[in-house]
Amino acid sequence: MFTCFRYYVQRVSKFSRRIGMALRGQIAIVTGASRGIGQGIALQLGEAGATVYVTGRKPGQSDGNTQNGLPSLEQTAQEISDRGGKGIPVYVDHSNMEEVKSFFSRIDSENKGQLDILVNNAYAAVNAIFNETSKKAKFYEADPEFWDLVNNVGLRNHYFCSVYASRLMVKNGKGVIVNVSSAGGLTYLFNVAYGVGKQALDRMAADMAVELKSDGVTSVSLWPGAVRTQLIQGALKDEKYAASGIGRMFIEGESIEYAGKAVVALAADKRVIEKTGRILSTADLGDEYGFVDIDGRHPPNFRSISFALRRAGWTRTSEFIPGWLKCPGWIITAFCSKL
Repeated sequence: MFTCFRYYVQRVSKFSRRIGMALRGQIAIVTGASRGIGQGIALQLGEAGATVYVTGRKPGQSDGNTQNGLPSLEQTAQEISDRGGKGIPVYVDHSNMEEVKSFFSRIDSENKGQLDILVNNAYAAVNAIFNETSKKAKFYEADPEFWDLVNNVGLRNHYFCSVYASRLMVKNGKGVIVNVSSAGGLTYLFNVAYGVGKQALDRMAADMAVELKSDGVTSVSLWPGAVRTQLIQGALKDEKYAASGIGRMFIEGESIEYAGKAVVALAADKRVIEKTGRILSTADLGDEYGFVDIDGRHPPNFRSISFALRRAGWTRTSEFIPGWLKCPGWIITAFCSKL
C-alpha cells in the first residue's frame, strides 16, 4: 500500500512540475467567470501563465455580487494576475449576440488574431433551475419561456462563441474549445430544458470536432462532478440539506478549481487532438494526468464502482472495492440511453 501511495504522490508531483507555467503566452477566454466553475477554471488557467479574458454580466445585470469591495469579475481577473497570469475582465451580456460578436472582434484586434483556448461556461439559469426544482413542477406547468432562459445563454450563446473562436483558431491551425456540460446530457436531471440543453452541448462538441479536426482544433465536452460552488456552499449551511444524500455528495465533491486543472491539463497536452469530439469527466482526467484538487483530495468519480455502491447505501461493501475500478463509459451510456 505504501508503494502505491508513493507512486501516486510522485505522479501528482510530476504533473505539477510539468504544468508549471506551461500556458504562458497563450490567450484564453472563459465565459461566465465571475464565480462558480467558470471562476475556478479561469484561476487555474492564470496559474499556468495564460492571459485570460473573463466575461460576465455587469453588476446591475446580475445580482451585483462583490468580493473585497470589487465586482466579482474584476476580483477574478485580479487573482489571475496575482497567480502569475494576466486577467482581463470584460463585461459581456451573453444573451446579446451583438455584444458577443463585438467581444470576439476585440480579442482579434488586441491579440493579432491569436486565441488558443475557449471555455464555454456562461449560464444564466442557475437560480431559475433551483427555483423550479424546489416547486417540483413538470415542464408543462412552467412558462414555456423557461426554455429560452435555460438555453439562450447556456446553448445558443455557446454556438455563437464557438463560431467566432473557430474562425481565429482555424487561421492559426490550433486551439482548444471546451463546452462545460454535465451528466444531465445523458439522463434526466433537474428538468426537461436543462437535460436537452446539456445533451445538445455534448453533441455540438462532437459535431464541431468532425469539421475542426483537420484544421488542428480540438473540441470536447467536459463533465465536472458535484461541485462546491459558492451557491452550493451557502445551501450546505442548512444542516438538513447537508445531511441529505445530495448534500453529502456535494460535501465530498469538487472545488470550483478542479475543472480548471482538467482544462489546463488538456490545453498543455500536445496530443490533445486525439481527444477531440469526446465527452471527458474531470475525475477521469485527474486519474489520467495525475492531478488532485486544491485541497489535496481526489474527488469521487461517478464511474467508480465503490462510489456507486456507497451512494446506493452499500457502504461496508464499497470499502472492499478499489477506487480505480470503474464502470466502462459504454455500459453507462447503454444503460441510460433510450435509443
